[in-house]
Order: sequence, then structure tokens, then C-alpha cells
Amino acid sequence: MIIDTHCHIQFRGYDNDRAEVIKRCREKNTIMNAVGTQFDTSRAAVELAEANPDIYATIGLHPIHLFSTHVDEEESSFESREEKFDYDTYLKLGQSKKVIGVGECGLELFHIPPEADRGVILTRQKETFLLQVKLAKELNVPLVIHIREAYDEMLELLNGLNKQINGVVHCYSGNWRQAQGFLDLGLYLGFTGVVTFPAKKTNPQPTIDLLEVVKNAPLDRILVETDSPYLAPQAFRGERCEPWMTIENLRKVAEIKGLDMAEATKIALANSKKLFTKITV
Repeated sequence: MIIDTHCHIQFRGYDNDRAEVIKRCREKNTIMNAVGTQFDTSRAAVELAEANPDIYATIGLHPIHLFSTHVDEEESSFESREEKFDYDTYLKLGQSKKVIGVGECGLELFHIPPEADRGVILTRQKETFLLQVKLAKELNVPLVIHIREAYDEMLELLNGLNKQINGVVHCYSGNWRQAQGFLDLGLYLGFTGVVTFPAKKTNPQPTIDLLEVVKNAPLDRILVETDSPYLAPQAFRGERCEPWMTIENLRKVAEIKGLDMAEATKIALANSKKLFTKITV
């Protein structure tokens, strides 16, 4: 068994064949954590989780949705829809027994409107993140933390709380110095298909940094995830990512750590269930 600790199986990208994708995941013994990015996708995650024993849900508001901006990535292009975090509404949604985390929430300085005031945006993101920290504590579940081009800002924010934070830094892509800061706070590091990508000839440093983090990170703090339908591992690059592809990301981690797949699978499963304690399968 393997747990994809971060996927978006409830997203529209699966509307035409979601049942078939879930079936493939079952055939490959893959459990899913469906992660929300706004209230509607959080609610959809909960509904899907309640209808399927092998799917769980994480609810929260992604920092990119605190303002409206155009997002144009390799795998998607859309206009983010602005939303204000409503604590009581999310708290009510979090009463479901299938909710195992809060997120994905965090700081995002990559996608901000060109005309926006960076300071204003960052302040709003921090305020909303802290509300979700509070929600996670009230629900007694871990945080699923999104960070893009704001690792140092997030470390400063978390260290300023002067208290232990329980959660995972999703799709980790920072350097080892930053990783040590998150590990010192007791956080886990989540690795997606990005670990399988070859280094870009024009800028190999991000890949060098990421592989150094995987090499140095303690075995008991590593999680594997897909972020599907995005970030398909190299073996499936160019295709829509599916949660069962988590195994490819684990295979790369095992290779870097010098582990056989049986041992790596056992460790990844134990780590996932240690953090997400409400997973019962």
C-alpha cells in the first residue's frame, strides 16, 4: 500500500473519468488525500472522501485564491477566483470524520498580479495562513503547507509563532538550509514528481538543491505525493498525472536514499500514517 498524501482527484480535470482513475488507484493499492484549494474544492474533496473508503480529505484556502490573477503554467491556465477565508464555514466542513488535514495553505509570491502591492498581498496571505493554523489546532489535524518563492518568509513566520507546528511542506522545492529550518520545527517534507525531472541545462541549481534535500532529509520525515493532476513524474511527463503515479516518486527517493522499494514503501506508509493520524486504512 502507498498513500498519495497530496492529490486533487476532485478537480475538474478528472470529471470525465474520475471513477476509472479511482479504480486504477485501487488496483495499484493507492490511498488518496484529496486536498482542497478553496471552499468549493474542499467541499468536493469531503464529499468524494465520504463516498469512498480509500479517499480522505484536506480542507483549506490556497494563497493564490486570496486575490484574482491569471495563472499560466505548463499544465494549466486559469483565472484564480478571489475568496475570503470564512473560519466558521471551514470549521463546520471539518467536522467530517474523513477530514485529515487543513490546507493547502501558505505563502505564494510567484503568482501575484503585476499591479498588486507585494506587501499587502503578503500580509493578507500571512493573516489567512494563521487562521488556518488555528483551524488545524481546533480540528486536531496537521497542516498541508504550500510555499512558492517564499520559503524564508514562511520560516520567519513559523519561528515567530514560538510553538510547534504539525504538518508537511507540500511539493518541497527549497534548498537544504531552508529544509533544515522546517525540519527543526518538526515538519515533514513532501516530494512530488519534480524529484524525477532532469535538471534544466539553463538552470540546473534548483534540481541540484532538491536532490541534496532528499539525500539529507531524515527518513522519518519524508512523504511522497503527486499534486495530481499536475506534475506527472518523468516516466509519464506530458500526461495528466494520476495518484497511483506516487510510486514513481517513491522509487526516485528510494534510489537517492539507497533503499530497496519494499523498505521505502514501508517507511513512506508509516510516515504518512504518523502525520495524518486520522487515516484508518
